[in-house]
Amino acid sequence: SMEEILRELDAEKAQITVSTEIRRFNKPVTIVQGLQDNKDILSITKNLKNKIGTGGTFKEGKIMLQGNHKGEVAKFLIALGFDEKIIAIR
Repeated sequence: SMEEILRELDAEKAQITVSTEIRRFNKPVTIVQGLQDNKDILSITKNLKNKIGTGGTFKEGKIMLQGNHKGEVAKFLIALGFDEKIIAIR
């Protein structure tokens, strides 16, 4: 039905990507993209940093956390109520 198609399109639009990049001095950084439109983004960033016990920031529409925490971040987002279907771990 048309409703299901629209719901699937919304789910594709609301894609959250959790990935890691190697930055300076061979340090991994976990990057969360796709939450920039969320009004609670700063509190999500703060809670993630506290829960994982690491430093990090929100800038340029991305949450960046020091270290490789992809699994923990995904679990945290699911616990916050995000649908695990829209969370892609790369």
